[in-house]
Amino acid sequence: MSASARQMMLVTNVYPVGGHLAGWRDPSSFPRVAMNLDAMIEIARLAERGKFHSLFLADGNAVRQMDRPAFFEAVSPTDRPASFEPTTAMAAIAQHTEHIGLFVTATTTYEPPYLLARRLCSLDHISKGRAIWNVVTTSFPGDAVNFGDEPFPERNARYAKGVEFVEVVKALWDSWAEDAFPQDKTTGQFLDSTRVRTIDHQGEYFSVQGPLNIARSPQGHPVLFMAGQSEPGREFAAKHAECLFASANTIEQCREVAEDIRSRMPKYGRRPEDIRIIPGIRVNVAESREEALALNQRLADLVSPALGLDYLSAYLHEDLTGCDIDGPLPEPAGQAQGVTSIRDQLYAQAAQEGWTIRETYTHLIAGGGDREPFTGTATEVADQMQEWFESGACDGFMVSTPTLPAGLERFVDLVVPELQRRGIYHEDYRGGTLRDELNLPIPASRFDAAADAPMVGAL
Repeated sequence: MSASARQMMLVTNVYPVGGHLAGWRDPSSFPRVAMNLDAMIEIARLAERGKFHSLFLADGNAVRQMDRPAFFEAVSPTDRPASFEPTTAMAAIAQHTEHIGLFVTATTTYEPPYLLARRLCSLDHISKGRAIWNVVTTSFPGDAVNFGDEPFPERNARYAKGVEFVEVVKALWDSWAEDAFPQDKTTGQFLDSTRVRTIDHQGEYFSVQGPLNIARSPQGHPVLFMAGQSEPGREFAAKHAECLFASANTIEQCREVAEDIRSRMPKYGRRPEDIRIIPGIRVNVAESREEALALNQRLADLVSPALGLDYLSAYLHEDLTGCDIDGPLPEPAGQAQGVTSIRDQLYAQAAQEGWTIRETYTHLIAGGGDREPFTGTATEVADQMQEWFESGACDGFMVSTPTLPAGLERFVDLVVPELQRRGIYHEDYRGGTLRDELNLPIPASRFDAAADAPMVGAL
């Protein structure tokens, strides 16, 4: 992909609670959020009007924060106590959209690879080539209690299992050759039995014979997204990821992530240009900067200090109960399980800036994580996005707005036209699959390459 043809990629969250801790309380927000498919469809259509490349739906396998009643009842945007299973929701949304990618989060720690391969391949067929898999190893230790008596695995074990899991899923997706289903009414041949193979995988974690009982998908494979930025996470991404959520406070940090992962890809036979680096940003845009700042303040006023402290404690995996909120953020007591890169960055930034606990949670709630929100007019927001994009630090953004649907509507109506005017964001969809939209190659099928693989007999 030439520099002149390079276009920004945009993703947004379809979960209707909004990106701010108090966003769902704003009068402009949806009156009801829990289990509201109609609201998700409205967000999807709005994002497609803005030519977004993909919708995102995070997921987990446990209800979180029950030990923090005030925080639990206020609902953090990251906790999702009532949300549809992602593949089911995206299959429904596929019927109301035509072009936008459908981004499913699913874990390699608690899913069986055969069933997940089948669900994702089904979604790719249902959507005519728009499925994305957000590959997670599970960051929340509390998920473990719902899957037997085994303790939550440590990070290196989760990644080792995750690598094998992805390899099994990709092999299953290559069970069938692209021409395996002639469906010839004249001859009566529905399928060609020489064009399907078992995978006969025997590994440390999984034993899977195959083949998958679904034809090869329109994209070859659904697009693979990842987020981990620990050492094993970066190696995992270099081997398999086609898009990466990058957590970084600055352009320089994001560029370091991009350059490091791209430098690792050739040893896996991959081209560095075949990955998209996507940091998350909170965008609060309005007709004037004063209007945008007023919304920030209005939402901040809805968050009590006790709730802010609870939010920060949960985010950092530290119990800050009893700490002076106007005192410094204490050093972490130990290594947290689950997500660590974003947590470590927030600790580092708080120390660098000399923030108090109150200042840290205020920053966290306003920005949704690891940087200040992009706030102001369309020109001001587009300036920041263009700087990150054209510096080579990233290939696009995961855009979160503090309220839904109003925040996303302002982005679509104000920022999108400004990015298009600057020539860094596409005017319209090309048609075809999501890989066509993202200039990502269709994975070569292992079917024909594995000439010595065992063939299935008559079916």
